[in-house]
Amino acid sequence: MKKTKLAGEILGDVVGSVYEFDNIKTKEFPLFGKYCMFTDDTVLTLAVAKSLCETDAHKDIEDFKKRLVYNMHLLGHEYPDAGFGGRFMNWLETGNKEPYNSCGNGSAMRVSPVGWYAESLEEAEALATASAEVTHNHPEGIKGAVSVAGAIYLARTGVGKKEIYEYCKKFYNLDFTLDEIRPTYYFVETCQESVPQALVAFFESESFEDAIRNAISIGGDSDTIAAITGSIAEAFYGIDEDLEEAALSYLDERLLNIVDLFADKIRDTQNR
Repeated sequence: MKKTKLAGEILGDVVGSVYEFDNIKTKEFPLFGKYCMFTDDTVLTLAVAKSLCETDAHKDIEDFKKRLVYNMHLLGHEYPDAGFGGRFMNWLETGNKEPYNSCGNGSAMRVSPVGWYAESLEEAEALATASAEVTHNHPEGIKGAVSVAGAIYLARTGVGKKEIYEYCKKFYNLDFTLDEIRPTYYFVETCQESVPQALVAFFESESFEDAIRNAISIGGDSDTIAAITGSIAEAFYGIDEDLEEAALSYLDERLLNIVDLFADKIRDTQNR
């Protein structure tokens, strides 16, 4: 099996899908429940991945942005029941191609391919900004995407957790623990109120699976928080083949083809 570089995000989304509107406050739960499914987190992540495969984003960020708008509309209409947020759904249904100043966590949930594709931290930040601002051009929406993409880039290039923490502190106050927030944390979809929690779920983790359990255990927007945490955790810890296979088993052929295309793109780019 090819290493997808996206299985962490997909697994977090799939596992968290059954807890998004039925929050739990414990780390003890089955990873793959009867009603698990992929959601908009995975669909839009693969729209970003597809756009990186179809353009030379290293050289032409504007072309990447245009292609991303096209692919989000394409896949959005292909998977209308994936659970898109209200403003994004309106953007799709009206055929809008302009950003709508969102600070929602959608910009952070879909950015993981950028962290794998970028050839420097500066490029990861620039591409993350571009991937966010086509819809989420609010400063908080951009900040959410940049912090996650930067963390993924640093993690996959062998930077230690302490250094990644210091990097992420430039964006958010991370001076809290999951135990402190778990009793009162609630469902919220903004970057500023969910990305820090996803980051701390990674920083407190001891393994990939532990990171996923941390993320879901606090409640809130469970699939998105787990998708963000999972994307960073995969870059840092890797992911066991059995978990990767389980996550990918929820995708249909069209989405799996994008996963494979992106795996080939990253392999070719990083082996140049």
